[in-house]
Amino acid sequence: MSDIQCRIDGRAGRITLNRPKALNALTHDMCLELERALLAWRDDPQVDHVVIDGAGDRAFCAGGDITRLYQAGLDEDAEYGRRFWRDEYRLNALIHEYPKPYIAIMHGFVMGGGVGVAAHGSHRIVTDSTRLAMPECGIGLVPDVGGSLLLARAPGHLGECLGLTGHRMTAADSLYAGFADAYVPEDRLGALISDLVASDDADVWVIIARHAQPAGDSMLAAHMDDINAVFGGHDVIAIRSQLDAHDALLATFPRMAGGMAAGSPIALAATVALVRAVRDAPTMETALDMEYRFTHRWLASTDFVEGVRAAVIDKDHAPRWRHDDVAAVPPALIADLLAPLD
Repeated sequence: MSDIQCRIDGRAGRITLNRPKALNALTHDMCLELERALLAWRDDPQVDHVVIDGAGDRAFCAGGDITRLYQAGLDEDAEYGRRFWRDEYRLNALIHEYPKPYIAIMHGFVMGGGVGVAAHGSHRIVTDSTRLAMPECGIGLVPDVGGSLLLARAPGHLGECLGLTGHRMTAADSLYAGFADAYVPEDRLGALISDLVASDDADVWVIIARHAQPAGDSMLAAHMDDINAVFGGHDVIAIRSQLDAHDALLATFPRMAGGMAAGSPIALAATVALVRAVRDAPTMETALDMEYRFTHRWLASTDFVEGVRAAVIDKDHAPRWRHDDVAAVPPALIADLLAPLD
């Protein structure tokens, strides 16, 4: 059975990511197939809107297929990674500017590459099981797939918080942070999709409103003063020091410090620089351009291969980063990683 199912159902272009045992992780071929479908439907009068979801109960999409990238790293095949990220980022840009309504049903885990194919859509639905995160620092990468734009646009310094700690957001948090637009209870998702398939109503929001409900209070919103005080620090060293000393924030979000401590020193430093640079010029073009500067240099200058080994391959969770601490990362290295390509 195909890893991705693209078909026309009623008035909708329907896409289902179909690797439930792998939490619907995106392969290179899945990205290319999704792009082909979107391009074909863009001017197709039979398709009024696009609906994308994930197979199984556990995840919409928990990220990209990093095991294949890891093998490319072992083979010293830098071009495979560059080609994968080029194609994936082109898909993210297509979704961001898609002329028809693009409705993403973000149930379960939505992380990394899953954020890229969902949270740039025009209509982003979260539900009871949603756990949305950008945990790339933990594998030696920066928040990418246009995620740096979402982080840059989040309230205050929440973007630095989410990017550095990999904090998993609930439905209410996702709405507050700007990663989603509406909450639909899990038991209403089937009816929502059925209505979208059957209807040629030009206003998709009218259809969604029939099923949407208030998501409740966001814990992140309630603690924004603390988050701004900590994650508005000058650099990662200052942020980490302030987080370690902030008992109130850690009492509410006890995993934040551990999430940050688990990150690659290079990735942590680059993430702060990336999010703040995109905040100064908050466009998708800026975000994808700067993210690709980092991922283009993935093999020679980052901790990505080692991060994947420790987290996914060997699962010893004991990465041997290139630097023992973020204080040891030369600022010139971060500047080089985010510098324009030839």
